[in-house]
Amino acid sequence: MTLPPLLRSASFRLTLIYILLFGGSAAVLLGFLYWATAGTLSDQVDATIEADSKGLAEQYELRGTPGVAAIISERVRRDPGGRTVYLLTDPLRRPLVGNLSDWPTVDPDARGWIEFELRDRDSPDGEVYLARARSFVLQGGLNLLVGREVRELVRTRDMVINAMIWGIAITLALALAGGIAMSRSTTRRIEAINQTSREIADGALDRRIPTRGTGDEFDRLAAQLNEMLDRNQSLMEGLRHVTDNIAHDLRTPLSRLRQTLEGLEEDGLSGPERTARIDRAIGEADGLLSIFNALLRITQIEAGGRRDNFSTVDPGEVVADVAELYEPVAEEKGLSFSLRLDATAEIEGDRDLLFQAIANLADNAIKYSPPDGTVTLHAAGRAVTVSDTGPGIPEEAREEVFRRFHRLEAARSTPGSGLGLSLVEAVAHLHGGRVRLEDNRPGLKAILELG
Repeated sequence: MTLPPLLRSASFRLTLIYILLFGGSAAVLLGFLYWATAGTLSDQVDATIEADSKGLAEQYELRGTPGVAAIISERVRRDPGGRTVYLLTDPLRRPLVGNLSDWPTVDPDARGWIEFELRDRDSPDGEVYLARARSFVLQGGLNLLVGREVRELVRTRDMVINAMIWGIAITLALALAGGIAMSRSTTRRIEAINQTSREIADGALDRRIPTRGTGDEFDRLAAQLNEMLDRNQSLMEGLRHVTDNIAHDLRTPLSRLRQTLEGLEEDGLSGPERTARIDRAIGEADGLLSIFNALLRITQIEAGGRRDNFSTVDPGEVVADVAELYEPVAEEKGLSFSLRLDATAEIEGDRDLLFQAIANLADNAIKYSPPDGTVTLHAAGRAVTVSDTGPGIPEEAREEVFRRFHRLEAARSTPGSGLGLSLVEAVAHLHGGRVRLEDNRPGLKAILELG
């Protein structure tokens, strides 16, 4: 027989373990309560009987058989309800005095204690109740039996036992009900994750795992999974975007390469013309190879494959090297180039990748700044800022420019592949940081923050 899914769930199995532990704890606690109540009452009854027996034995030694018989008769007369049991017999156990007609036929234990049943003569239906007594053999062979009826003790025991049974049963029932409720709640939340996973697998990449806002472990798990799904969706959209842009942006250079190669078949080409066309074809091929190499590098960085090259790096030193390389380029274009180095903090990173990222930012700043413009590199703490006085980027487009092959219309007339900022963002993420674009009024300010 197949069990329902709830009964086969891990949460329900944990609930059963919890029930067993909780039930065992309740049983131990109730057992202690039984010992502390019924056990204590039983000890008190035994102590009373022993004290009464010792007193009668002492009276026998002092006053003999007539004296003890008189004391027993007086006590029986004062206790018409028969709560106390007395019986004095001769050596043949023939009754002499007491409120029992015969010696009980129950054998005593090693200490002389016996428990036997009595019938209540005052009860209409002849209620049978239990009595507990202790027997003694007095000098001269007389037998003395002293005891007490223990109806109240038995009732107390029964009441405590019933309370234990009901307490354990109610505890287990409540624990089972609570466990099933918790198991259902857990199962529902896990099923929500499973349902979302199935929908995502079916193509609904925008689906996310619902949260309740409680901040518990399920909400934290859902938040982590949703963050991962956001990242996966971003990568999938980026892949589609790259595919579309490859189809559009690489078609032109490939077409030029094809036309150049086809032109080599024309008759009547002179040697210099043929060499020039071959050089153009090689240049187009090199441009395509550089694009694919950039894509490969970005992919490796995003996969974290460059962490083996991490070492202690001072961002200020990297910025100084970039400035040394690009300052002549900026001056050749007629730009004012400045470098500001404040106190920087060393980080663990890939020096080559950081150099490439900062160089990309500096190259963009120089490329898009007009003549007589200004380019500034500034390093402070763990942040590097590259500022220019160019046309800038509209605020609504500042997130789009980090997508691969994305280029603003105003920038399509300048050489480039649209992969520079994508690489910068990948390097920033690899180093636990981010890159932000802000308005420099005029121009653009690119801020590379490193973790």
